[in-house]
Amino acid sequence: MLQVKAFDNNPYQENTYLVYEEGGQCAIIDPGMYTASEQNAVVNFIRDRKLTPVMLLNTHCHIDHVLGNKFIFDQYGLKPQFHKGELEILMAVPGYAPQMGFRYEVSPIPDNYLPETGELALGSSKLELIFAPGHSPAHLCFYAPKGNFLIGGDVLFLGSIGRTDLPGGNFRQLITNIETKLFTLPDDCVVYPGHGPETTIGFEKQTNPFLT
Repeated sequence: MLQVKAFDNNPYQENTYLVYEEGGQCAIIDPGMYTASEQNAVVNFIRDRKLTPVMLLNTHCHIDHVLGNKFIFDQYGLKPQFHKGELEILMAVPGYAPQMGFRYEVSPIPDNYLPETGELALGSSKLELIFAPGHSPAHLCFYAPKGNFLIGGDVLFLGSIGRTDLPGGNFRQLITNIETKLFTLPDDCVVYPGHGPETTIGFEKQTNPFLT
């Protein structure tokens, strides 16, 4: 059974996730670690749990979700995987990072891009791909059927949704994808968002002011 560990990273308080089988393989999703202490927290957890990192995944490629891509590559030899539609977003980061006061180590480019649908094997489990653009042009979410949880990136939050005023954003597209793709998941599915606390699909169906 897959487990989830969250790390609160960088000035945007972005959630970096490790999805792992105890003592086995792990996927590092949206590595936003920026400081040495943030980097150490992730590395120490992986070491202490005797995990083997096998995948670096990005839900999307805004700066706060890719700040640690180069560090993870240097540490574990993993290049990021994301949908090709996010490549332009990633390539823009070096241009605006200094204006935002960030020291950005340029992310490697993927060897393999992820499709809109399909699944990724992780140990004896799997992560299903859910294509949900709207916050960014080719945003992916990762759903674990056995664990019944979703690594949702910046699509759906506790009581909110991802912003749509950035390049490639589209409010109506985001709402449609939440309603037709995420809200078809079980009501008790736990959503681990890119920022803030976890929630559930059922709770957001009933209370989210953008969707009720």
